Amino acid sequence: MSKELSELTQLKNLGAASVNILHAVGINTYDDLQNIGPVEAYLRIKRRDIHVSKVMLYALQGALIDTHWNQLAPELKQQLLEDAGEATTLS
Repeated sequence: MSKELSELTQLKNLGAASVNILHAVGINTYDDLQNIGPVEAYLRIKRRDIHVSKVMLYALQGALIDTHWNQLAPELKQQLLEDAGEATTLS
């Protein structure tokens, strides 16, 4: 297992399949994910026509703050969805 793969799989919510998807869109490290942010990472995945649900968006946010995606506040989940929606219409 590469250093980058093991680094990302150590984060909450991210298993091997999620990490492979992140690698496919150019996100290889925690720093990459942090710099890009969960919304842009999610949008990159969607733009590649990789089918993911909104849970992936939540999982990415949770990975950055070391929280299980299901424990994110409803307001944060809603904000993430709104940000993803707004970003989609702007791109």
